[in-house]
Amino acid sequence: MFRQRFPFILLLFACIAQFAAAEDLQWLQYHSARQARDIVGDISSQTIELIDNKPEGVELPEFKSEEPVFGKWKSPMVNNGFLLIAIDKSKKNSPYNSLYIDSDGDGDLTDETPIAAYQTDNIRSDFGPVKIIYEYEDEPVTYHLNIQFYSPEKRRRIYAYSGGWYEGGITIDGEKKHCVLIDQNSNGSFNDKSNNFWKSDRIRIGKKTDRDTNFTGNFIEIEGELYRPEIAPDGACITITKAQDVTFGTIKMPESIKEFAAGGENGLLNVSLEKGTGKLPVGKYRIHHWAIDRKDEKAGKWSIKGEGFRKKKGLFDVTEDQEVNLAIGEPVICKLKVDEKNNQFAFKYELKGNLGEQISISRNNNRAAAPKLRITNEEAEYDRSFTFEYG
Repeated sequence: MFRQRFPFILLLFACIAQFAAAEDLQWLQYHSARQARDIVGDISSQTIELIDNKPEGVELPEFKSEEPVFGKWKSPMVNNGFLLIAIDKSKKNSPYNSLYIDSDGDGDLTDETPIAAYQTDNIRSDFGPVKIIYEYEDEPVTYHLNIQFYSPEKRRRIYAYSGGWYEGGITIDGEKKHCVLIDQNSNGSFNDKSNNFWKSDRIRIGKKTDRDTNFTGNFIEIEGELYRPEIAPDGACITITKAQDVTFGTIKMPESIKEFAAGGENGLLNVSLEKGTGKLPVGKYRIHHWAIDRKDEKAGKWSIKGEGFRKKKGLFDVTEDQEVNLAIGEPVICKLKVDEKNNQFAFKYELKGNLGEQISISRNNNRAAAPKLRITNEEAEYDRSFTFEYG
């Protein structure tokens, strides 16, 4: 009798576990807009790979242009890893103002309705939001792209920007929060993690009006606590649990640094510092920014900030058994570059950090005035001062 009931007990436990897992899922609503970048921000473009010749093995419509432009929008969410795009003219002498996209991924453009550009000029055409449907876990998923085509004679380019995002209310530890998921790298997936910040997607959790944005990753900080988010690749749902049994490593930097953040596949994390020492979960990181604050004799608060770490500079590994020393902060390097052409001189002044990062200076949270340049000769016959401009 016990053996007869045992499978039923297993099945019951399995159903309870599945129900509990489903209860942890928090569902979000999909939105799309032509102005998605203005609405949610933090959307970068995907540069479409252009194809020189007409693609083989694809059914094509009759184009009006003698030279239609072909490209591939790359996405891990579609079967072939990309969808074909073709840009044509509505008339032989019109600008490139008609777009075809293999929106259902069947390798056939003849069943697609051409999409008219909503604005054009001599070298640019804008389309969107363009609707795409792909399958995820055997369910149809809707996604949108905004597409820009630049057509100067020597260099044609196509850029794709995500036209859709997810958002909605979620509950964390009994408190209501607002969550927004952004496909920052515009590839159709909402859970990309990377040490290259521009390849990582974005997440916001807080008030609906908040604009503070985090990187998607293994962790996220919410009100000083560390959580583990699990985001569905299509962005439709998310689970968030408090991080348990996290292994940390130690990082060190000059004591003058009062603010520090680093990011990577673990997400974007702010580090609490005590005399230049802090801790991060074990993993690979890139420095996001550091800051030093000081006050002048008039109690004005000055801040110097380093950010924009490129290539391999700013990368570091955190391990459990080895302390990491970061050579950041002061001194800041001042560079003055002078270019001369036809007896005309151009001066460029910039501040760089020890790892080549960009440096900005502010006073009382406002950007400091641009520096001045004084030029004089030995006889003081020429003595003039010039003010640099930002930008």
